Amino acid sequence: MTPFVFFAVLAAAAMHAIWNALVKVHLDRFLSITLMTLGMGAAALVVLPFVEVPKAEVWPYIIASVIFHMGYRTFLIGAYQAGDFAQTYPLARGTAPLLAALGGMFVVAEVPAPLAILGIFLLSAGTLVMSFRGGAHLERLNLRAVGFALGTSIFIASYTLSDGSGARLAATAQSYAAWLFICDALGALVLCLIFRGPKALPVLARDWKVGLFTGVLSGAAYWIVMWAMTKAPIASVASLRETSILFAMMISVFALGEKMTSWRAAAALSIVAGVVALRLG
Repeated sequence: MTPFVFFAVLAAAAMHAIWNALVKVHLDRFLSITLMTLGMGAAALVVLPFVEVPKAEVWPYIIASVIFHMGYRTFLIGAYQAGDFAQTYPLARGTAPLLAALGGMFVVAEVPAPLAILGIFLLSAGTLVMSFRGGAHLERLNLRAVGFALGTSIFIASYTLSDGSGARLAATAQSYAAWLFICDALGALVLCLIFRGPKALPVLARDWKVGLFTGVLSGAAYWIVMWAMTKAPIASVASLRETSILFAMMISVFALGEKMTSWRAAAALSIVAGVVALRLG
């Protein structure tokens, strides 16, 4: 992984944590995530005339990714409703790199270097420690929230592998991302109409500025990740992306008023060590 790709993924991780925090503090998380996804689709429409139409062999990856993203959003909303931000976010993100690394060995035949494997485990260990020991009232483990968070991680690993493979097969990562975001927005709209009905549409329209802002953040962050997966191993990029937990920790402490603890500090050190290992690997 070149330095440029490395720091680009770190920037994407920061943007990812920000939009997750914005979704968390919104009163209606389902509509927040739907609005964000529609914002991604709207932003993609702007660049659509400048990118290629995906080849036939790319569309199965886009369709699969839309399905995985719908599952991801459904489980993420359930996790946020069942538990606090400090627990559900790290757990959902922390186990995904391990699943992506294992899946990458079989799906795309990528075996990370030994030092990269160490980095993946250190990053995952740090996020898991922060999940179970980093937030408030975690002595009362919320099994429902944990179940939703683990389900979320399975969908994250699935769409990561699908999008990494699809972006590599497409003419450019930009082309794949633009068409994916538009298709994903349509899928999110259908899901919203199924669960909330047409009455949700005026609510979404009132907050269109927020949706566009979070959509641009999320879209830019994930486009960077997909581009990076065409330049570096998927598992390494997916793991480095999870440094978003460091930014999420700062958001939870400084913006959401959650407490900084020694466990969080130890987890942060593990994550930083994992980043160093990935960079050296």
